[in-house]
Amino acid sequence: MAHTPAVRTDAQRHHDPEVRGFASDNYAGAHPEILAALALANGGHQTAYGGDEYTEHLQQVIRRHFGARAQAFPVFNGTGANVVALQSVTDRWGAVIAADTAHIHVDECGAPERVGGLKLLTVPTEDGKLTPELIDREAYGWDDEHRAMPQVVSIAQNTELGTLYTPDEIRAICEHAHERGMVVHLDGARIANAAAALDVPMRAFTNVVGVDILSLGGTKNGALFGEAVVVLNPDAVRAMKHLRKLSMQLASKMRFVSVQLEALLAGDLWLRNARHANAMAARLAEGVRAVDGVEILHPVQANAVFARLPHDVSERLQKRYRFYFWDEAAGDVRWMCSFDTTEDDVDGFLAALRQEIAK
Repeated sequence: MAHTPAVRTDAQRHHDPEVRGFASDNYAGAHPEILAALALANGGHQTAYGGDEYTEHLQQVIRRHFGARAQAFPVFNGTGANVVALQSVTDRWGAVIAADTAHIHVDECGAPERVGGLKLLTVPTEDGKLTPELIDREAYGWDDEHRAMPQVVSIAQNTELGTLYTPDEIRAICEHAHERGMVVHLDGARIANAAAALDVPMRAFTNVVGVDILSLGGTKNGALFGEAVVVLNPDAVRAMKHLRKLSMQLASKMRFVSVQLEALLAGDLWLRNARHANAMAARLAEGVRAVDGVEILHPVQANAVFARLPHDVSERLQKRYRFYFWDEAAGDVRWMCSFDTTEDDVDGFLAALRQEIAK
């Protein structure tokens, strides 16, 4: 007879659940459907390290989205996904071409270099997006033993500036990279927001157009924890399962990562969450445009709004709502919306912004 422990907890709530902010979609909790999925996967014993029923079923779900050759390798977090993915498509002497605003360059504490042993070759962009012409600024010197060899082009969808690539733009990048013997990695931490904004399936700008390997995000779209490396082109990738373990990204109780991704992707939860976050950002941007003294810096294409306003206004506003400076010297800030951002949240923030500007 199975032993079912009595349900009790000595934990206490240490935060005010009514506090809202626009600092990051990571600030949001887990979607109730994700929590229900975790409870569903709990109980009994399942094989560890990915030999469980949930991880096996996740492969079927992933193939429905990304084609018959796709294989998912669940990991703990986005930085881990990026480092493992990039390691699997580079040699020790290899290099990765990326935008100078890319998350792998700016926000991962040197993990690609220090943990992955990778050389990043960064290119300035106006909008966070690479083009074939920009790639060529660093795509050279393959026979030069004095230079790290360009082997990978890494792009993000959405970009770190909240902008989007069209499927045709990614296809052009993939064709250009492949002609030069390079593979293409896509950092999809917010891939659901991109698909929702473009109104296309995720495959339309990944495997269909030539992306070789994908970092698939879950945490920013309602998951409690966990992402996945999705191998789209097995011919370009090697030693993935060994690199995942070596990089400390192999979960022993992997079913609790896999079931979250299944809950997001098996139905339309991923799309519902992303559409809602995008709609809240559009509402926020519309309201901000009507406020004198505030400038929106980049096209609002998904769930991020970048703006410039007086520094003292931002500091006062941060005491009422959490958000980050993007470039503090210039007065640039970033406001993020999430799956649980409400219209009241947006309208309350806009009212506070107008009040602080008026001071």
